[in-house]
Amino acid sequence: MAKKQHFYLILILGSLAALGPFSIDMYLPGFIDIAKDLHTTESAVSLSLSSFFIGISVGQLLYGPLLDKYGRKKPLYFGLALYIVASIGCLAVTDVNQLIFLRFVQAIGSCATAVASVAMVRDLFTVEESPKVFASLMLVIAVSPMLAPTAGGYLISALGWKYVFVFLGFMAVLMLLATIFKLPESYKPDPSYSLKPKPILTNFLLVLKEPQFYTYALIGSITFSGLFAYVSSSPTVFMKIYEVSKTGYGWIFALLSVAFIGSSQVNSLILRWFSSKKIVTWALVAQCIFSLIFLLFALNDWLNLYSTIGFIALFLCCLGLINPNAAALSLAPFSKNAGSASALMGALQMGLGALASVMVSLFSEHSVVPMPLVMTIAAFIALFCLLIGGRFIKTEIEASADSAVIAH
Repeated sequence: MAKKQHFYLILILGSLAALGPFSIDMYLPGFIDIAKDLHTTESAVSLSLSSFFIGISVGQLLYGPLLDKYGRKKPLYFGLALYIVASIGCLAVTDVNQLIFLRFVQAIGSCATAVASVAMVRDLFTVEESPKVFASLMLVIAVSPMLAPTAGGYLISALGWKYVFVFLGFMAVLMLLATIFKLPESYKPDPSYSLKPKPILTNFLLVLKEPQFYTYALIGSITFSGLFAYVSSSPTVFMKIYEVSKTGYGWIFALLSVAFIGSSQVNSLILRWFSSKKIVTWALVAQCIFSLIFLLFALNDWLNLYSTIGFIALFLCCLGLINPNAAALSLAPFSKNAGSASALMGALQMGLGALASVMVSLFSEHSVVPMPLVMTIAAFIALFCLLIGGRFIKTEIEASADSAVIAH
């Protein structure tokens, strides 16, 4: 492959992988403005984030079989077209329920880009090249949460919240054109591939019967729901309660993303000395302690802007250690059905994330308490899963340092 072609392929695949994270984070600074324009509350607007998480959860299970039956590009065309239509619809909403529905549709569209970009790396690059390309994709996915809310804050301050969806729609149009004209079809469609529910469900059930999978998948997903509780409540906490500007909120979000990404990178180093199981155990205990202290500070009204940022950073640092190791341990037992296991883990993660963001939206908008409350509940339930689920694992298959991944 020529260097120029190699560069363009990685650029396109990286852009496809970044669409989901940008869609989640870029409109967060506009929550208060959206609530005012649609004559509703920030809690109701946060349900549009919950519906996006639900859409991603459903979509991950949907596109895997479609990509195998119809090739990579046709599902991509469908997903991007659906995303563009939903983005245009978001510009015309007059009611928060319309926004909630359209964000769900937008998520279904964005799932095609996330699933296809990973599949096409495996198709287009050699075994030797793939780890480097995956590393590039992971870097894009990791950097997106830092850039998206910051860029969104400036865009909303200058032009208004609807221009976020103009930007996202334009981004999707460029990706669609790049997919049509620059991205090769990397997989021959397989008409014999069955889309009947029974064989697909059979594979999922085989995965769910593995104790190591359900133990660590639950731990990773439940602790990750604490991240979604933070994401969905952070606009209210920082911009309404602490009165931070839209651009200031973007920079705080970027700073906290560094805590999560940084600890996940440190994880790669400490795996040389400690097993994944030990890292998960100690990080989970630390997360329980930090989140409980955070909750006690919130209940006693001892928090200010800086201490809130500090406690969230500590929670995210623990998550950066738990998440990649839990993901690697979940997938370690599978030589077959790895795709089904990965899809189930992603669906579980996003589904519980949606539940956490809904829980936060049910509480008062005038208190920081809901955020640490959901974080604390998540951390302690995850620790309980580790203590109980670990008893059913007869022979634990250890994950290697190279197999640990960052989920988003």
